Amino acid sequence: MTHKRTYLFIHQNMPAQFLHLCRYLRDHGHRVVFITRNKVNHLHNVTKINYETARLVNKDTHVYLRSAEDSVLHGQAVYRAIKKQLGADIKPDIIIGHAGWGEMLFVKEAFPKVPILSYFEFFYRTSGQDLGFDSEYMPDLDSILAAPIKNSINLLSGEACDWGLTPTRWQFSTYPNSIQSKMSIIHEGVDTNAIRPRGDASFTTDSGKELKAGQKVVTFVARNLEPYRGFHIFMRAVPEIQHRHPDAEILIVGSEGTSYGRKLPEGDSYKKRMLAEVSFNPETVHFTGHLDTARFRAAMQISAAHIYLTYPFVLSWSMLESMASGCLVIGSKTAPVEEVLIDGRNGLLVDFFDRQGLVDRINEALSKPERFTDMRRAARETVVAQYDLYSHCLPRQLGLIEHLIRSR
Repeated sequence: MTHKRTYLFIHQNMPAQFLHLCRYLRDHGHRVVFITRNKVNHLHNVTKINYETARLVNKDTHVYLRSAEDSVLHGQAVYRAIKKQLGADIKPDIIIGHAGWGEMLFVKEAFPKVPILSYFEFFYRTSGQDLGFDSEYMPDLDSILAAPIKNSINLLSGEACDWGLTPTRWQFSTYPNSIQSKMSIIHEGVDTNAIRPRGDASFTTDSGKELKAGQKVVTFVARNLEPYRGFHIFMRAVPEIQHRHPDAEILIVGSEGTSYGRKLPEGDSYKKRMLAEVSFNPETVHFTGHLDTARFRAAMQISAAHIYLTYPFVLSWSMLESMASGCLVIGSKTAPVEEVLIDGRNGLLVDFFDRQGLVDRINEALSKPERFTDMRRAARETVVAQYDLYSHCLPRQLGLIEHLIRSR
């Protein structure tokens, strides 16, 4: 990049997948502008423009159309923010945004000659993916029939962009050929210089207990503690883990909300339901809630066995970051986990629903940790080789962006 440019980013929850890219462009002297609905997050020397939707989704709207109406409201709000708040002096060389919530629907109408790069995360299917995967939490008929309508925003966003990108091969495979034909597979990247093993790491729980690397520490992480990430499966394994290893400490990281799947009534949560169902020794089970970056990394660095379970759905950042930390990851045999973890080489795989198999694998990890030293090393090497931010992902992102700008 030979001269300074203006980059416009759009994401309702700034900065999300674009954090590393925004920082790099800003630090190299480019002008970075971010349109977002998030009023809390900020990036130094990044111009932030907030938008608000004109109204909430109409309660009388057909249930299948509510997500589509919400997306149109987001797209409309972004268009208005561009027209009313962006300023005539801001002329982007490229616009980069998330396609999932409708924010990119009308951007081309505002900037018909500016290349648009959209991030595509997931294309819904009524079978073979997340819907209907877990018999305990089967979708109702309306959820199934609404999925194709929800995809209409994906399809329209595909038409409204010049190119797309998605982070994993499996996520790419969920999309129809019409979008795949204009899409690259590039992960947002893991900073393996900052995220790495530490033999002297420690983590202090809210109760004041100090846990250190080398102890029997089992970790489980999800943005929200919910079925999509196997929280119910793991919680039902806790009593047997404690029975076999009463000296093990269990860290459960995540909030009580619902990111995906069926939302519960106000005041209820999957955590509350599991606490009511499962009996265990609370002295060695630590619910941390959401952790800041430093504490999350410390939790991964002390882990003797890290559990990552998921429906066939979007891959969590936490799994790759735990591998970069040198964790022994015990993951579910589901897509896209199997794209990264090879059983017995860089981690351990277990059937999502096999609670006893999960307990057995955790028992192996805690009983004979020396057997898994090479596997931990291989886990980090996998991330360094395929998902490293500075040597792999960021150069590919920048190359794609440069190509799109020059092609215009």
